[in-house]
Amino acid sequence: MYAVIESGGRQYIVEEGSVVNIEKTHEKPGDIIELNNILLLVDDEKVEIGRPYVDKGTVLAEVKRHLKGKKTLVFKKRRRKDYKKMMGHRQQYTEVRIKEIKKI
Repeated sequence: MYAVIESGGRQYIVEEGSVVNIEKTHEKPGDIIELNNILLLVDDEKVEIGRPYVDKGTVLAEVKRHLKGKKTLVFKKRRRKDYKKMMGHRQQYTEVRIKEIKKI
């Protein structure tokens, strides 16, 4: 059984036991979160497609840790004007382990 879930404006394909990095949430490591925005639910040969979400299912996930992604550098420069600007960004993620995909 696997599902396509939506979290933080992005879509993820998840199975039971898989580890996924989703957008940062405010839960603490060890907490169990319920992801209700299921777009697609596949159980053996039966496929349920949400319009836009599947009503009869939930995904339970355990928060493992919070982490940061790779640093992205942005450099701006205007020639002959002595204008230089360097900016950096590191996206924050929450690593979750999918415990269970429930079909109600």
